[in-house]
Amino acid sequence: MGVPLLDLKAHHEPLHQEIMAAIEQTFRSQTFILGPEVGKLEEQIAAYCQAKYGIGVTSGTDALLIALMALGVGPGDEVITTPYSFFATAGAVVRLGAKPVLVDIDPRTFNLDPGKIEKAITQRTKALIPVHLYGQSADMGPIMDLAHRRQLAVIEDAAQAIGTEYTDGRRVGSIGTIGCFSFFPSKNLGCLGDGGMVVTNDPDLAERMRVLRTHGSKPKYYHKLIGGNFRLDTIQAAVLNVKLKYLDQWTQRRQENADCYKQLFQQSGLIQKGKVQLPEAVYRISGVKHYHIYNQFVLRVERRNDLMAHLKQKGIGTEVYYPVPFHLQECFRYLGHQEGDFPESERAANETVAVPIYPELTLAQQAEVVDAVATFYR
Repeated sequence: MGVPLLDLKAHHEPLHQEIMAAIEQTFRSQTFILGPEVGKLEEQIAAYCQAKYGIGVTSGTDALLIALMALGVGPGDEVITTPYSFFATAGAVVRLGAKPVLVDIDPRTFNLDPGKIEKAITQRTKALIPVHLYGQSADMGPIMDLAHRRQLAVIEDAAQAIGTEYTDGRRVGSIGTIGCFSFFPSKNLGCLGDGGMVVTNDPDLAERMRVLRTHGSKPKYYHKLIGGNFRLDTIQAAVLNVKLKYLDQWTQRRQENADCYKQLFQQSGLIQKGKVQLPEAVYRISGVKHYHIYNQFVLRVERRNDLMAHLKQKGIGTEVYYPVPFHLQECFRYLGHQEGDFPESERAANETVAVPIYPELTLAQQAEVVDAVATFYR
Protein backbone atom coordinates (compact mmCIF):
# COMPACT_ATOMS: atom_id res chain seq x y z
CA MET A 1 0.00 0.00 0.00
CA GLY A 2 2.85 2.36 0.77
CA VAL A 3 3.56 4.50 3.83
CA PRO A 4 4.56 8.18 3.56
CA LEU A 5 7.32 9.54 5.77
CA LEU A 6 4.84 12.16 7.01
CA ASP A 7 1.09 12.47 6.35
CA LEU A 8 0.10 16.09 6.97
CA LYS A 9 -3.32 15.55 5.40
CA ALA A 10 -4.19 12.88 7.97
CA HIS A 11 -2.71 15.09 10.66
CA HIS A 12 -4.70 18.21 9.84
CA GLU A 13 -8.02 16.79 8.67
CA PRO A 14 -9.50 16.29 12.21
CA LEU A 15 -8.56 19.91 13.04
CA HIS A 16 -9.82 21.42 9.79
CA GLN A 17 -12.81 23.26 11.24
CA GLU A 18 -10.92 24.52 14.31
CA ILE A 19 -8.00 25.77 12.25
CA MET A 20 -10.18 27.46 9.66
CA ALA A 21 -12.21 29.15 12.41
CA ALA A 22 -9.00 30.51 13.97
CA ILE A 23 -7.83 31.81 10.59
CA GLU A 24 -11.23 33.38 9.95
CA GLN A 25 -11.16 35.11 13.33
CA THR A 26 -7.73 36.54 12.55
CA PHE A 27 -8.93 37.69 9.15
CA ARG A 28 -11.88 39.48 10.72
CA SER A 29 -9.66 41.17 13.30
CA GLN A 30 -7.24 42.34 10.58
CA THR A 31 -4.39 42.16 13.13
CA PHE A 32 -1.93 40.26 10.97
CA ILE A 33 1.30 41.48 12.61
CA LEU A 34 1.92 40.82 16.34
CA GLY A 35 -1.80 40.43 17.00
CA PRO A 36 -3.24 39.07 20.26
CA GLU A 37 -2.84 35.44 19.14
CA VAL A 38 0.94 35.94 19.15
CA GLY A 39 0.98 37.09 22.77
CA LYS A 40 -1.30 34.21 23.75
CA LEU A 41 0.99 31.69 22.07
CA GLU A 42 4.09 33.20 23.65
CA GLU A 43 2.60 32.79 27.13
CA GLN A 44 1.45 29.24 26.45
CA ILE A 45 4.70 28.03 24.89
CA ALA A 46 6.77 29.59 27.67
CA ALA A 47 4.64 27.86 30.29
CA TYR A 48 4.72 24.57 28.39
CA CYS A 49 8.52 24.72 28.22
CA GLN A 50 8.83 25.74 31.90
CA ALA A 51 10.27 29.14 30.97
CA LYS A 52 9.22 32.63 32.06
CA TYR A 53 9.26 34.38 28.69
CA GLY A 54 8.49 33.46 25.09
CA ILE A 55 9.10 35.59 22.00
CA GLY A 56 7.55 34.48 18.71
CA VAL A 57 9.79 34.74 15.65
CA THR A 58 9.71 33.96 11.95
CA SER A 59 11.39 30.54 12.00
CA GLY A 60 13.60 28.19 13.95
CA THR A 61 16.56 29.54 12.00
CA ASP A 62 15.75 33.10 13.06
CA ALA A 63 15.27 31.88 16.62
CA LEU A 64 18.92 30.83 16.64
CA LEU A 65 19.97 34.03 14.93
CA ILE A 66 18.15 36.37 17.33
CA ALA A 67 19.44 34.39 20.33
CA LEU A 68 23.02 34.84 19.15
CA MET A 69 22.38 38.52 18.43
CA ALA A 70 20.91 39.06 21.89
CA LEU A 71 24.06 37.60 23.44
CA GLY A 72 26.26 39.90 21.37
CA VAL A 73 27.92 37.16 19.34
CA GLY A 74 29.86 38.63 16.43
CA PRO A 75 33.16 38.74 14.53
CA GLY A 76 36.05 37.17 16.43
CA ASP A 77 33.80 35.09 18.68
CA GLU A 78 33.62 31.31 18.72
CA VAL A 79 30.53 29.20 19.36
CA ILE A 80 30.90 25.49 20.15
CA THR A 81 28.35 23.17 18.60
CA THR A 82 27.83 19.82 16.91
CA PRO A 83 28.87 18.86 13.37
CA TYR A 84 25.65 16.83 13.04
CA SER A 85 22.46 18.85 12.81
CA PHE A 86 20.34 20.84 10.39
CA PHE A 87 22.42 23.49 8.64
CA ALA A 88 20.89 26.44 10.55
CA THR A 89 22.67 25.45 13.77
CA ALA A 90 26.07 26.43 12.38
CA GLY A 91 24.79 28.72 9.64
CA ALA A 92 23.36 31.23 12.11
CA VAL A 93 26.75 31.50 13.81
CA VAL A 94 28.54 32.23 10.56
CA ARG A 95 25.96 34.82 9.46
CA LEU A 96 27.05 36.97 12.42
CA GLY A 97 30.72 36.68 11.53
CA ALA A 98 31.53 34.25 14.34
CA LYS A 99 33.26 30.88 14.03
CA PRO A 100 31.52 27.55 14.69
CA VAL A 101 33.82 25.26 16.65
CA LEU A 102 32.72 21.66 16.21
CA VAL A 103 32.69 18.85 18.77
CA ASP A 104 31.71 15.28 17.90
CA ILE A 105 28.52 13.54 19.01
CA ASP A 106 27.56 10.77 21.42
CA PRO A 107 26.70 7.76 19.20
CA ARG A 108 23.75 6.77 21.41
CA THR A 109 21.85 10.06 21.29
CA PHE A 110 23.42 11.72 18.22
CA ASN A 111 23.82 14.80 20.44
CA LEU A 112 26.88 16.80 21.48
CA ASP A 113 29.29 14.70 23.57
CA PRO A 114 29.80 16.72 26.78
CA GLY A 115 33.12 15.02 27.52
CA LYS A 116 34.68 16.54 24.41
CA ILE A 117 33.60 20.15 24.87
CA GLU A 118 36.15 21.57 27.29
CA LYS A 119 39.13 20.89 25.03
CA ALA A 120 37.46 23.04 22.36
CA ILE A 121 37.04 26.10 24.62
CA THR A 122 39.35 29.06 24.00
CA GLN A 123 39.47 32.67 25.15
CA ARG A 124 37.24 33.51 22.18
CA THR A 125 34.47 31.07 23.09
CA LYS A 126 31.25 32.99 23.74
CA ALA A 127 28.54 30.32 23.79
CA LEU A 128 27.63 26.66 23.43
CA ILE A 129 24.83 25.37 21.20
CA PRO A 130 23.77 21.84 22.15
CA VAL A 131 21.13 20.37 19.81
CA HIS A 132 18.34 18.11 21.08
CA LEU A 133 18.36 16.04 17.91
CA TYR A 134 15.42 13.89 16.79
CA GLY A 135 13.45 14.78 19.94
CA GLN A 136 15.81 13.59 22.70
CA SER A 137 17.61 15.91 25.10
CA ALA A 138 21.33 16.42 24.97
CA ASP A 139 23.12 15.56 28.23
CA MET A 140 22.45 18.96 29.77
CA GLY A 141 23.75 18.31 33.29
CA PRO A 142 27.48 18.26 32.48
CA ILE A 143 26.99 20.82 29.69
CA MET A 144 25.48 23.34 32.10
CA ASP A 145 28.07 22.59 34.79
CA LEU A 146 30.84 23.34 32.32
CA ALA A 147 29.09 26.46 31.03
CA HIS A 148 28.68 27.86 34.54
CA ARG A 149 32.28 27.09 35.42
CA ARG A 150 33.60 28.73 32.26
CA GLN A 151 30.99 31.53 32.24
CA LEU A 152 29.56 30.66 28.86
CA ALA A 153 26.04 31.20 27.54
CA VAL A 154 24.09 28.14 26.41
CA ILE A 155 21.68 28.34 23.47
CA GLU A 156 19.57 25.20 23.21
CA ASP A 157 18.65 24.24 19.66
CA ALA A 158 15.36 22.53 20.51
CA ALA A 159 13.84 22.82 17.03
CA GLN A 160 12.97 19.09 17.05
CA ALA A 161 12.26 18.73 20.75
CA ILE A 162 9.40 20.85 22.10
CA GLY A 163 8.31 19.37 25.43
CA THR A 164 11.23 16.94 25.72
CA GLU A 165 12.38 16.39 29.29
CA TYR A 166 15.86 15.80 30.65
CA THR A 167 16.53 13.20 33.38
CA ASP A 168 15.60 15.66 36.15
CA GLY A 169 12.25 16.51 34.53
CA ARG A 170 13.27 19.94 33.23
CA ARG A 171 12.05 20.66 29.74
CA VAL A 172 14.53 21.54 27.04
CA GLY A 173 14.73 25.20 26.14
CA SER A 174 14.39 26.29 29.76
CA ILE A 175 17.64 24.71 30.96
CA GLY A 176 20.14 26.94 29.18
CA THR A 177 20.31 30.69 28.68
CA ILE A 178 17.95 30.74 25.67
CA GLY A 179 15.94 27.98 24.02
CA CYS A 180 15.10 27.97 20.30
CA PHE A 181 12.14 26.20 18.69
CA SER A 182 10.86 25.67 15.16
CA PHE A 183 7.24 25.35 14.06
CA PHE A 184 8.06 24.13 10.56
CA PRO A 185 5.14 21.96 9.34
CA SER A 186 7.01 18.66 9.86
CA LYS A 187 7.74 19.37 13.52
CA ASN A 188 5.70 17.79 16.33
CA LEU A 189 4.04 21.18 16.74
CA GLY A 190 3.98 22.62 13.24
CA CYS A 191 2.21 25.61 11.73
CA LEU A 192 1.06 26.10 8.13
CA GLY A 193 4.30 27.70 7.02
CA ASP A 194 7.37 28.97 8.84
CA GLY A 195 7.41 29.97 12.49
CA GLY A 196 9.59 29.83 15.57
CA MET A 197 9.96 30.80 19.22
CA VAL A 198 12.69 31.70 21.67
CA VAL A 199 12.23 31.17 25.41
CA THR A 200 14.30 32.36 28.34
CA ASN A 201 14.15 32.95 32.08
CA ASP A 202 16.18 36.17 31.80
CA PRO A 203 13.94 39.28 31.63
CA ASP A 204 16.66 41.46 30.11
CA LEU A 205 17.38 38.98 27.33
CA ALA A 206 13.65 38.58 26.70
CA GLU A 207 13.21 42.32 26.27
CA ARG A 208 16.29 42.56 24.07
CA MET A 209 14.94 39.85 21.76
CA ARG A 210 11.54 41.53 21.56
CA VAL A 211 13.28 44.70 20.41
CA LEU A 212 15.60 42.88 18.00
CA ARG A 213 12.70 41.16 16.22
CA THR A 214 11.29 44.54 15.13
CA HIS A 215 14.48 45.97 13.60
CA GLY A 216 15.73 46.99 17.05
CA SER A 217 13.10 49.70 17.42
CA LYS A 218 11.50 50.84 20.68
CA PRO A 219 9.39 52.86 20.44
CA LYS A 220 8.48 52.52 16.77
CA TYR A 221 10.95 54.24 14.41
CA TYR A 222 13.47 54.82 17.25
CA HIS A 223 16.38 52.39 17.06
CA LYS A 224 18.90 51.70 19.79
CA LEU A 225 19.85 48.37 18.23
CA ILE A 226 20.16 46.92 14.75
CA GLY A 227 17.80 43.98 14.63
CA GLY A 228 15.74 42.41 11.87
CA ASN A 229 12.24 41.54 10.78
CA PHE A 230 11.76 38.41 12.90
CA ARG A 231 8.05 38.70 13.74
CA LEU A 232 5.81 35.62 13.94
CA ASP A 233 2.69 36.02 11.78
CA THR A 234 -0.56 36.28 13.72
CA ILE A 235 -2.25 33.69 11.48
CA GLN A 236 0.49 31.13 12.23
CA ALA A 237 0.18 31.87 15.95
CA ALA A 238 -3.60 31.34 15.74
CA VAL A 239 -3.06 27.94 14.10
CA LEU A 240 -0.50 26.95 16.72
CA ASN A 241 -2.84 27.97 19.54
CA VAL A 242 -5.34 25.46 18.16
CA LYS A 243 -2.77 22.71 17.81
CA LEU A 244 -0.90 23.17 21.10
CA LYS A 245 -3.69 21.61 23.17
CA TYR A 246 -3.24 18.35 21.23
CA LEU A 247 0.54 18.22 21.47
CA ASP A 248 0.81 15.90 24.47
CA GLN A 249 -1.64 13.51 22.84
CA TRP A 250 0.46 13.45 19.67
CA THR A 251 3.65 12.94 21.68
CA GLN A 252 2.10 9.95 23.41
CA ARG A 253 1.12 8.46 20.06
CA ARG A 254 4.67 8.90 18.74
CA GLN A 255 6.04 7.17 21.83
CA GLU A 256 3.53 4.34 21.42
CA ASN A 257 4.54 4.01 17.77
CA ALA A 258 8.19 3.85 18.81
CA ASP A 259 7.43 1.07 21.29
CA CYS A 260 5.49 -0.79 18.62
CA TYR A 261 8.38 -0.50 16.17
CA LYS A 262 10.74 -1.89 18.77
CA GLN A 263 8.53 -4.94 19.28
CA LEU A 264 8.10 -5.52 15.54
CA PHE A 265 11.82 -5.19 14.82
CA GLN A 266 12.64 -7.57 17.67
CA GLN A 267 10.18 -10.10 16.28
CA SER A 268 11.72 -9.75 12.82
CA GLY A 269 15.11 -10.95 14.04
CA LEU A 270 16.88 -7.98 12.45
CA ILE A 271 18.14 -6.66 15.80
CA GLN A 272 19.65 -9.98 16.80
CA LYS A 273 21.36 -10.32 13.42
CA GLY A 274 22.87 -6.85 13.71
CA LYS A 275 21.20 -5.57 10.55
CA VAL A 276 19.25 -2.82 12.32
CA GLN A 277 19.99 -0.79 15.45
CA LEU A 278 17.03 0.99 17.04
CA PRO A 279 17.12 4.49 18.56
CA GLU A 280 17.94 4.42 22.25
CA ALA A 281 15.78 6.45 24.62
CA VAL A 282 18.63 7.23 27.02
CA TYR A 283 16.56 9.29 29.44
CA ARG A 284 13.58 6.95 29.72
CA ILE A 285 13.45 6.80 33.50
CA SER A 286 10.74 6.97 36.14
CA GLY A 287 9.18 10.42 36.42
CA VAL A 288 10.27 11.58 32.98
CA LYS A 289 7.17 11.47 30.77
CA HIS A 290 8.54 13.18 27.67
CA TYR A 291 11.86 11.32 27.67
CA HIS A 292 11.88 11.33 23.84
CA ILE A 293 9.25 12.94 21.61
CA TYR A 294 10.40 11.17 18.42
CA ASN A 295 10.33 13.98 15.90
CA GLN A 296 12.15 11.32 13.91
CA PHE A 297 12.56 7.56 14.40
CA VAL A 298 16.12 6.98 13.20
CA LEU A 299 17.61 3.56 12.57
CA ARG A 300 21.24 2.56 12.09
CA VAL A 301 21.35 0.02 9.30
CA GLU A 302 23.66 -1.94 7.03
CA ARG A 303 23.76 -0.92 3.34
CA ARG A 304 21.69 2.18 4.06
CA ASN A 305 21.44 3.55 0.51
CA ASP A 306 20.44 0.18 -0.95
CA LEU A 307 17.81 -0.22 1.75
CA MET A 308 16.38 3.21 0.99
CA ALA A 309 16.13 2.35 -2.71
CA HIS A 310 14.29 -0.86 -1.81
CA LEU A 311 11.86 0.96 0.49
CA LYS A 312 11.22 3.58 -2.18
CA GLN A 313 10.17 0.81 -4.56
CA LYS A 314 7.76 -0.37 -1.88
CA GLY A 315 6.30 3.13 -1.54
CA ILE A 316 7.71 3.68 1.94
CA GLY A 317 9.02 7.14 2.75
CA THR A 318 12.44 7.57 4.29
CA GLU A 319 14.90 10.41 4.84
CA VAL A 320 18.48 10.86 5.98
CA TYR A 321 18.91 13.43 8.77
CA TYR A 322 21.70 14.37 7.80
CA PRO A 323 23.83 13.04 4.93
CA VAL A 324 26.74 15.52 5.21
CA PRO A 325 28.16 16.71 8.55
CA PHE A 326 29.07 20.40 8.78
CA HIS A 327 32.81 19.86 8.55
CA LEU A 328 32.40 18.21 5.14
CA GLN A 329 30.06 20.85 3.70
CA GLU A 330 31.63 22.83 0.88
CA CYS A 331 30.78 26.20 2.45
CA PHE A 332 32.67 25.27 5.64
CA ARG A 333 35.91 24.18 3.98
CA TYR A 334 37.57 27.31 5.34
CA LEU A 335 37.35 25.82 8.84
CA GLY A 336 40.13 23.45 7.80
CA HIS A 337 38.55 20.12 8.73
CA GLN A 338 39.04 16.84 6.90
CA GLU A 339 37.21 13.57 6.59
CA GLY A 340 37.84 11.56 9.74
CA ASP A 341 37.97 14.55 12.11
CA PHE A 342 34.55 13.75 13.62
CA PRO A 343 34.12 10.00 13.17
CA GLU A 344 30.86 9.56 15.06
CA SER A 345 29.14 12.28 13.04
CA GLU A 346 30.44 10.75 9.82
CA ARG A 347 29.32 7.28 10.86
CA ALA A 348 25.85 8.59 11.66
CA ALA A 349 25.66 10.34 8.29
CA ASN A 350 26.51 7.07 6.52
CA GLU A 351 24.46 4.60 8.56
CA THR A 352 21.21 6.26 9.62
CA VAL A 353 17.77 6.47 8.05
CA ALA A 354 14.47 7.79 9.39
CA VAL A 355 11.26 5.83 8.89
CA PRO A 356 7.66 7.06 9.43
CA ILE A 357 6.72 7.83 13.06
CA TYR A 358 3.91 10.41 12.80
CA PRO A 359 1.01 10.16 15.31
CA GLU A 360 -1.55 8.99 12.77
CA LEU A 361 0.57 5.99 11.74
CA THR A 362 -1.37 2.73 12.08
CA LEU A 363 -0.19 -0.66 13.32
CA ALA A 364 -0.71 -2.09 9.84
CA GLN A 365 1.48 0.64 8.34
CA GLN A 366 4.24 0.00 10.88
CA ALA A 367 4.09 -3.72 10.15
CA GLU A 368 4.40 -2.90 6.44
CA VAL A 369 7.53 -0.82 7.11
CA VAL A 370 9.20 -3.51 9.22
CA ASP A 371 8.26 -6.26 6.77
CA ALA A 372 9.75 -4.28 3.89
CA VAL A 373 13.00 -3.80 5.82
CA ALA A 374 13.09 -7.49 6.73
CA THR A 375 12.44 -8.49 3.11
CA PHE A 376 15.45 -6.44 1.99
CA TYR A 377 17.85 -8.17 4.37
CA ARG A 378 16.44 -11.63 3.61
